[in-house]
Amino acid sequence: MRFMTRGRLVGAVLVIAILAGAIFTARPYFRGLSFVVRAADMQGSVRRFADYGAAPVAQRELQIPMASGTIAGRAYAPARPAARAVLLVPGLHASGIDESRLNELARQLAAGGVAVVIPDIPELRQFTISPAITDAIEQSGSWLAAQSELAPDGRVGLMGIGFSGGLTLVAAGRPNLKDHVAFVSSLGGHDDLARVFKYLCTGVEAPPPESASPLTGLMQQRNAAKTAGTATSVATGWTPPPNENGAAIVLLSMADRIVPAPQVEPLRDAIRHFLRTATLEGAEKERADEQLASLGSLSRTMPEPSATLFRYVTGRDIVHLGARLVPAIPAFGNASGLSPVRSPKPAAPVFLLHGTADNLIPAVEALHLTATLRGATSTRMLLSSAVSGIDVGQPVAARDLMALGSFWGDILRR
Repeated sequence: MRFMTRGRLVGAVLVIAILAGAIFTARPYFRGLSFVVRAADMQGSVRRFADYGAAPVAQRELQIPMASGTIAGRAYAPARPAARAVLLVPGLHASGIDESRLNELARQLAAGGVAVVIPDIPELRQFTISPAITDAIEQSGSWLAAQSELAPDGRVGLMGIGFSGGLTLVAAGRPNLKDHVAFVSSLGGHDDLARVFKYLCTGVEAPPPESASPLTGLMQQRNAAKTAGTATSVATGWTPPPNENGAAIVLLSMADRIVPAPQVEPLRDAIRHFLRTATLEGAEKERADEQLASLGSLSRTMPEPSATLFRYVTGRDIVHLGARLVPAIPAFGNASGLSPVRSPKPAAPVFLLHGTADNLIPAVEALHLTATLRGATSTRMLLSSAVSGIDVGQPVAARDLMALGSFWGDILRR
């Protein structure tokens, strides 16, 4: 039998150590890449790779205690012991926790080894932004952290979508929850609600913090127009035209500041009906168009000023509706419970993912958030053209796939 010399033995040990280190280092990246491939429903050999090692997932319904009762929730748990429990907070959507893309996101996170709980916060189903959402996130997160079978170390990840992204950051900085947070992830969230509301009503968004003045920002936007919708153009201040239903969401949230008290709830009900109909997709889209046409006549049965305001909503007249709403925005949007920029900062690492073409909360908000959190905690930001709304990925280019895999891998190893 031939034996290695001492030098060869040392060399072999070093090679093994380097390979082991490389595998250990690369493991979170491949875990994140596998999640992105599954969540984007990519097929072929890359999907077979992503499905390797994915855990079977169990789903169950639950009740989450609140200070004033309970709210429904849904849990997705992998068959093997979960590495981390995550509270996944929906965005504004009439389906709440029944929204199909939200459930697919939760399912794929669980398949990657994470236990996921989705709280069904009533205000989110009703398209209404209020401090009650932040309170519900705080209480849901505190409850989840106390569930030892899901969060054995007493800490949870917090993940919010859309407006819930910014509100989740606010909740994560509150004293009752702050020490129980392992990480916070905002998917398309805001830094300053008042600034976003103004954008939805006017199309104007403040330039990134690095810009010297609003005039500089306008010049940068003009120059960036040649490459609109890219991460580079967002960094120079580019924003898309606002979502055609965005001003309706602003009016819904601030109705009690715009119309007399007896008109508030009837107007809100009408706007919710409009938004539920306007967001129908697929086979229901044709039926939605018919309902929207009939909603236009509803304004004739309303008293003023609700009649005129609702006519602006159904006509998607952002110019006139926005002009009525802008004066009331500061008093509503500057509440500390609604904006990270005006709230205590979380101590846990923060991950910011934003689609560059987002026209409900513009991606420039991620740059503002990074500036707001600087010095308080570590922050990782990714602006991606491959992300749209709740979708983790559309058809994904190789470079975007690698970036998303690295980003999600960093989150999933927490």
